Amino acid sequence: MTITDTYDLDIPAIVKRIKDERATRVLVQLPDGLKPAAERIQHEVLEAIPDVELVFWGGSAFGSCDVPLHVDRLGFDLLIHLGHAPWR
Repeated sequence: MTITDTYDLDIPAIVKRIKDERATRVLVQLPDGLKPAAERIQHEVLEAIPDVELVFWGGSAFGSCDVPLHVDRLGFDLLIHLGHAPWR
């Protein structure tokens, strides 16, 4: 069973973005409803890119307006923000 069997997440798009950005340290922000799936998301991403470091943000995520500021100052190359609806 993969994470996409339960949730409508585009893991291949996440993997592609990480590869395209050549990111080595990635911060992943999830809303509370998806936080229980963090380990499964991590597993699927690391299956495709075993040498990337994924860190999951434990703080709040109340929508696309609630992203951690200064991700680069925290030492991350990329922020992946997953939500309940597409951001436009």
